[in-house]
Amino acid sequence: MFDEIAPALLTKDQARQELEYLATRLAELDNAYYQDDAPLLTDMEYDRLKKRNEQIEALFPDLVLQNTPSKKVGAKPAEGFAKITHKKPMLSLANIFEEAEIPEFTDRIKKFLNLPDNAPVDFVAEPKIDGLSYSALYVDGQFVKAATRGDGAIGEDITQNIKTIAEFPLNLCAPFPREIEVRGEIYMTKADFFALNEQNEKEGKKLFANPRNAAAGSLRQLDARITAERHLSLFAYTVGETSEEFWHNQWELLELFKKWGFPVAKEIRLCHSNADLLDFYRHMQEIRADLAYDIDGVVYKT
Repeated sequence: MFDEIAPALLTKDQARQELEYLATRLAELDNAYYQDDAPLLTDMEYDRLKKRNEQIEALFPDLVLQNTPSKKVGAKPAEGFAKITHKKPMLSLANIFEEAEIPEFTDRIKKFLNLPDNAPVDFVAEPKIDGLSYSALYVDGQFVKAATRGDGAIGEDITQNIKTIAEFPLNLCAPFPREIEVRGEIYMTKADFFALNEQNEKEGKKLFANPRNAAAGSLRQLDARITAERHLSLFAYTVGETSEEFWHNQWELLELFKKWGFPVAKEIRLCHSNADLLDFYRHMQEIRADLAYDIDGVVYKT
């Protein structure tokens, strides 16, 4: 096995071989996850491969491949769907794998914001919903179109499909920017997932591996009437391109989403210190099994 050797102990030849293997393997896993809605590994196993790839690249920067997985987001849009180019790319999140990395993370944020080391910074801690990312464009408060994340630059047109989700607002309440991309996650609750699989089993249809894949398979239908038959839910959590910003931080943005009619995760918490960030993570680990939906981590934003 490649990962039997610590990255720092790899020879250059071994590093080159493993990076080539990881690029091929992760591309295979991405295709199964994003295109076929049939994951081959758990999220934890997948993240471990991505982390190892990044570690090797950091030690051997001259060996970084053109098709490196570290620069890849999602997968190309599926055939059969019209394509939509995001006004602003939908990028992936940076990961923290150890509790000890939290202070390093907050220090990086302060440096990015040009703040002194002792400056207080508030973070919004959110559960990372395990679903399908979407971006919805509104112009003059009216919904225009929506797309999946796709490869980060171009996504699948799900305009008709997303309108079948009862929680999705077609109009925004003032005030709102003249033009804005609202982004979030479409998911299926655990209860609806089990009900769907139970019904599919009775009818001899495909069973979904988990709620995330059930949500993706339900949303990514060429016939929106099929999507309408499934019970999908959504949260809003960020914006893409916008003609103006009249909110000052993530907390204010989430409050604005609620005013516009978007659901946001009720577990969201405002954190004032590294201890608060860690406490939120541990709390989410404790209640994870009792949540109505699946998560694959937590997210910290300013």
